[in-house]
Amino acid sequence: MAQKINVAVIGAGRIGKLHAQHLAFRIPNARLVAIADIALEAAEKCAADCQCPTACADYRTLLDNPDIDAIVVCSSTDTHAQIVEEAAAAGKHVFCEKPLDLNLARIDRVLAAVERAGVKLQVGFNRRFDANFKKVRELVAAGEIGTPHILRITSRDPQPPPIEYVKRSGGIFLDMTIHDFDMARYLLGREVTEVYAAGGVMVDPEIGKAGDIDTAVITLRFEGGAIGTIDNSRRAVYGYDQRVEVFGSGGVVVVSNKKPDTAEWSTATGVHSSLPLFFFIERYTDSYIAEMQAFIESILQDKTPPVTGWDARVPVVMAYAAGKSYAENRPVKLREVDPSIGR
Repeated sequence: MAQKINVAVIGAGRIGKLHAQHLAFRIPNARLVAIADIALEAAEKCAADCQCPTACADYRTLLDNPDIDAIVVCSSTDTHAQIVEEAAAAGKHVFCEKPLDLNLARIDRVLAAVERAGVKLQVGFNRRFDANFKKVRELVAAGEIGTPHILRITSRDPQPPPIEYVKRSGGIFLDMTIHDFDMARYLLGREVTEVYAAGGVMVDPEIGKAGDIDTAVITLRFEGGAIGTIDNSRRAVYGYDQRVEVFGSGGVVVVSNKKPDTAEWSTATGVHSSLPLFFFIERYTDSYIAEMQAFIESILQDKTPPVTGWDARVPVVMAYAAGKSYAENRPVKLREVDPSIGR
């Protein structure tokens, strides 16, 4: 295997540009060779900014190129499944932004296609690669806090997405909470068996008119008895609120918000500090680099990527269980959505 992996990015939107920049300038064993976007101008602009030699509108030309080893899928969610299947059939390793699809049957077809092709698939749950959350996982796995009893995840955005996005996102549980569902499994290293979701429209009435909610609290029950809570809001006026706590029989581990500095000043009016970093691009920059480095290493070292297709599938099941719970106002076991998991 060559010491550099030739990578192409499909989708030159916000996340596509981020990955392209990292592949071009921050991942030593990667070589960014092409960018595709249905808006050719966007692909060309991204390619120029990243000193990338090729830009095109049709991603299929990249799949036909034998010099390209891997594809990074950053296009709209409704295109993920098709592109991943086609890329796998073309023998390309694939990194795909979450979710693989909003339909479990289509996800299963994608996973089967990847297995048949024998290529690597990593899904973009980047928060696993944040140094703070990774430390929590390591401490829990090492038994440093004893047996986990309670997990608390707070995840609140600084502002809601556009209404047009809300209408096609699949709803808060599939769009926003899905990251937290993945984090819950990752941090405790255990599967969730049951969810109970409560929520409402407290931020923007237009979100309610679009058929969604903007505020939610989800209770989780894990294999082994641990209990978890996730609280979500589409708007925290003070910035991107990302906190975690795991409490166990032998102690507790806490991760607070990241801020642009650690200065704290006290005056006659109170004790002050800077606000949290504003949104996910700023908060999780290092984790995006780390996850892409892990993907490239999985190809070079021929090992299983750290976030697999199964890891992508289970949070979708959890999201549907949460939606069912909210609609029916009752706890829902994951096996009600998918009999193969959550027993």
